[in-house]
Amino acid sequence: MNYILLIIGFILLVKGADYFVDGASTIAKVLKIPPLIIGLTIVAFGTSAPEAAVSFTASLKGQNGMAMGNVIGSNIFNLLMVVGMSGFIKTLSVDKSILSKELPFLLLTSLLIFVLTGDIFFQENAVNMLTRADGIVLLMFFAIFMYSLLNSALNSRNKSSLEESSISADVSHMDCSSDTLSEGLLKQPSLTKPAIISLGGMIAIIIGGKMVVDCASAIASTFGVSDQLIGLTIVSIGTSLPEFVTSIIAATKGESDIALGNVIGSNMFNILFILGISAIISPLTINSKLFIDTIIMIISTALVYIFGYRKRDVNKLESCILILLYIAYIAYLLLTA
Repeated sequence: MNYILLIIGFILLVKGADYFVDGASTIAKVLKIPPLIIGLTIVAFGTSAPEAAVSFTASLKGQNGMAMGNVIGSNIFNLLMVVGMSGFIKTLSVDKSILSKELPFLLLTSLLIFVLTGDIFFQENAVNMLTRADGIVLLMFFAIFMYSLLNSALNSRNKSSLEESSISADVSHMDCSSDTLSEGLLKQPSLTKPAIISLGGMIAIIIGGKMVVDCASAIASTFGVSDQLIGLTIVSIGTSLPEFVTSIIAATKGESDIALGNVIGSNMFNILFILGISAIISPLTINSKLFIDTIIMIISTALVYIFGYRKRDVNKLESCILILLYIAYIAYLLLTA
């Protein structure tokens, strides 16, 4: 039965992501907001819902390793496998804004979580802790990130409105067909249909992701795989399946901004919002072994930035390197479990 539910879960993920990307792209066009901003916000936060559910639940239950490990493991999967597979399917063009703002901020955020959780090394404390004060710091950085995105979105809308006003003014001086043409330019499509499509797609993604995680975990347990290894691999990969499927679907549709924005926004949301809230709910004791994973996450972020900066794209060769690195990371987890 678990195998059948696993297949159904994957179908929900794929079709849900397909509808979600279409709806999000339409919303971006109607609101005159760049697809990159939509990818960094609505798409990213929506696809991070499984990570939020797992980490918040783990924090409430005092499962600190699961709360932290899920976020770090998901971020590594997003950077190496999601970007890798998306770029392998179709070369991803990298927007200038990503290189100048979003990726550097993500790298800073990754370094921040490394410093905040390194109490033994940096402050010579007895244990590594992500305290409530640390959680507040993370949420403050999240607020800065959101302010920057909203400011960019408003600037983009204002620019589009000015351009449209200029076009309308030119049209008004034309012949008798000008009234009809002006009405066509100024007419705004309805947001209701794309919003419903996006919401339906997101619900399917969340349900599908949960089904895949639950069924895969059950199947793994029947083969005698340890809970720790399941948490490091299946849970982190499973909760990242919405990002994985959404970015791949976006890449096949030529929506590179949504594909990359989804990954960057999701990782930012995971670190700043999910860990921030989790730490406020219950301070997290951090296992020192997770520092290696955190370093791998930082290196992965830097590598994606280097690949994107080189020619403002992520090509098939670079994508293969990212995928192979993730396979090597999984091998490392299996060998050290």
